[in-house]
Amino acid sequence: MKAWCAPENDPLVLVEGSGAILKDSRGREYIDGNSSIWTNIHGHRHPAIDTAIRNQLDKLAHASFLGSTNIPAIELARKLTRCFPAQTLSRVFYSDDGSTAIEVAIKMSLQYWQLCGSPERSQFVAFDNAYHGDTTGAASLGGVETFTNRFAKLHFPVNRVAGVSDLALLDPSQIAAIIIEPLVQGAAGIRLWPPGMLQSLREWCDAHHVLLIFDEVLTGFGRTGRLFACEHEGVLPDFLCLAKGLTGGYLPLAATLSTERIYEAFLGDYHELKTFFYGHSYCGNPLGCAAALASLQIFEEQDILKTLAGKISLLAELLSDLRALANVRDVRQCGYIAGIEVQDSSGEPFPWHEQTGARVCFAARKHGLLTRAILDTIVLIPPLCTSDGQLQRAIDAIRRAIREVCVKGAK
Repeated sequence: MKAWCAPENDPLVLVEGSGAILKDSRGREYIDGNSSIWTNIHGHRHPAIDTAIRNQLDKLAHASFLGSTNIPAIELARKLTRCFPAQTLSRVFYSDDGSTAIEVAIKMSLQYWQLCGSPERSQFVAFDNAYHGDTTGAASLGGVETFTNRFAKLHFPVNRVAGVSDLALLDPSQIAAIIIEPLVQGAAGIRLWPPGMLQSLREWCDAHHVLLIFDEVLTGFGRTGRLFACEHEGVLPDFLCLAKGLTGGYLPLAATLSTERIYEAFLGDYHELKTFFYGHSYCGNPLGCAAALASLQIFEEQDILKTLAGKISLLAELLSDLRALANVRDVRQCGYIAGIEVQDSSGEPFPWHEQTGARVCFAARKHGLLTRAILDTIVLIPPLCTSDGQLQRAIDAIRRAIREVCVKGAK
């Protein structure tokens, strides 16, 4: 905040968006290279989503989801569950954002085992460098110390592992659930998991009666080339957490999908106190649900995933050119998600306090690209509607910014 409030800082005030382009208060245009923090799917001001929200405004903007429901929420739950085979992820619990979607999954996991007579299953397993949100329960599962260390005394009990092989060191009888970001860890710096990992996790969980949670807050809705990342390995979890792109990046809305097995454990008369006492004021918000329904319809009507395959190939081709730069340490790609890690010309990482990655992103602004870095990894996650030409310009902006910031003596 000190830097933001400094007199010399020129705040970026965004006033307009169209497709993959954002415009600031001074009329400058930028490619939205991080999809407005990984939320925007089909672009800004998409006519179908705009229309769906306007139409819903003429009917109902919001009403309590406690003791009532609404048509868009009903239709969206039906639509989401039909994305998966019958009798699998058949139940939906709404909340607000990625953190609360995770909170629902972990609290429901704990209560599930209590209701099943196994209260000793009160621990979780999460992976090194994971990020699952900033609310207390979600942060408990996170492995990025910057986000978690100050509040560690408040966290749930978590066993942190580097990979599947580490599970052999744990006592599974105490574990309620395992959580993972399928295929790729986002806030860890776009770190890729090895192929087959999801299948190995599913097998271990089944063998030891442990619940499996997939955090698809980042990877959901086409980012990996499939509608959901778990489809790549044909593996389904016990809980699937969705947010960010759920509404196409328009409105806050989250959903935690689960199975009939989980749902039925909570059924009973009120005096049995099986109720899941958890909820938020804007659960099932009609405007958010209307936007989400429109976004899913766009996927179907425009065959977005088929079109995306060519864009993913182009991204891979463009990224390969960046690998040749002396200051590029690594390039990582998962579908339409990319991370470009920079290094000193000596081959060593830059000192973290120099904020080299952030400075590269700032330099990219004057070349027409908005994005953010995770330490020294430049993240590129554009909207799925980004044209080939816009993608080429985004990569060129990153290339030029790296040369300007990382090459000593560059002008």
